[in-house]
Amino acid sequence: MNIREGLIPTVLGSAVTATGYALKQKRGSNKMIANTVFGFGLAHIVLGAIDLVEHRS
Repeated sequence: MNIREGLIPTVLGSAVTATGYALKQKRGSNKMIANTVFGFGLAHIVLGAIDLVEHRS
């Protein structure tokens, strides 16, 4: 099984970003934590996408 480098962080980042977005929509959640989780997920998406583009083959 051949998984392209950067695919796992991109998929993981998508899941974390979705979780952060869901936390932002919830009324009782801590907004700082929700924004932190959201940003952490976005960072994973960006870094994974950079790996995907850099190691195209």
